[in-house]
Amino acid sequence: MIGRLRGTLVEKQAPHLLIEVGGVGYELIAPMTTVYRLPELNEEVVLYTHFAVSETAQQLFAFHSKADRELFRLLIKVNGVGPKMAAGIMSMEAADIVHCVRSDNVSALVKVPGVGKKTAERLIIEMRDKLKAWQGADALPHVSPELVSVSETAPASNQLIAEAESALVALGYKPTDASRAVAAVMNDSVNRAEDLIRAALKSMLPA
Repeated sequence: MIGRLRGTLVEKQAPHLLIEVGGVGYELIAPMTTVYRLPELNEEVVLYTHFAVSETAQQLFAFHSKADRELFRLLIKVNGVGPKMAAGIMSMEAADIVHCVRSDNVSALVKVPGVGKKTAERLIIEMRDKLKAWQGADALPHVSPELVSVSETAPASNQLIAEAESALVALGYKPTDASRAVAAVMNDSVNRAEDLIRAALKSMLPA
């Protein structure tokens, strides 16, 4: 079982990554909260992994911390929540997910692609006790819900917009919704696709 990888970040097209370890390239799927924390290409990265096997696919999911991997493993134990949906839910920060569960915030969870009202309600019911056993919300690092600030040194480009829209579509959003969300938060100071994706997701996934 592969539990952790230390290697070079070769490719990054959210949510898909390619990490080279000892001459072997590992294809990974990472939730956006992990993508935000990745270094630049060709730099070393350490990721914790979960190997998911189904009748149709074998996928390796990657996380920047053990805590995020544990949250992912708790999510996939919920009836009706598979690895892809769990990774989508983790487009929200862990602290925000815990807050949604503890405050019975169904409306925030159903904004995640593929999560219907019944699934959100079931997730809240099944996760409430599991999160108590896992760790308290106060133990989680909280990320400000405000849109990220970005550098003002480089102009925006069509490539950034295309990368951001592609990532949102890969997460399950409709192309028109992805385009609308990216356009709503785009400005001339954005110089990283990750910043644009994060801002667009935050506009669609309020806590």
